[in-house]
Amino acid sequence: MTFPYDSARQQLQAWQTDLDAKGAQLEKVALEASRVQTRGADLSPADIAAIEKFARSKDAPNALKDLQHKVDSGAMSWRDIASGKAVNDPDVQRAMQTSMPSLKRAYTAIREGQNLDDIVEAGQQRPRRSRDDFDDDPPSDFTEDAF
Repeated sequence: MTFPYDSARQQLQAWQTDLDAKGAQLEKVALEASRVQTRGADLSPADIAAIEKFARSKDAPNALKDLQHKVDSGAMSWRDIASGKAVNDPDVQRAMQTSMPSLKRAYTAIREGQNLDDIVEAGQQRPRRSRDDFDDDPPSDFTEDAF
């Protein structure tokens, strides 16, 4: 004899079995994730050298050059800046505001594990237009005398 709740009980047991299996799978994935070594916020000596090289270059924004001067004077280090210890410094905040889009792209690339040299090189490649490029542009305002 079957009772009206037998099918509901069977469905509930199936869901419980499925939930238990997914929980076990989640624990396995969490254990594997805890074993993964991610790159921390610590900068290697090569990272610092690359940052300083760019900060001293003619292509570096003034805000970054100002930070390099502070690092040179001993007021802070690149590790202080990278770790967030110097986040309240006005020059750090100015550098972040003036170059936030570039910093976000660089930060994302670093978090993704991209090579630091490639990130720096990509940041230096800015398309530059020569004066002659503007002569070939079609008019943006189409009037009767545009052509």
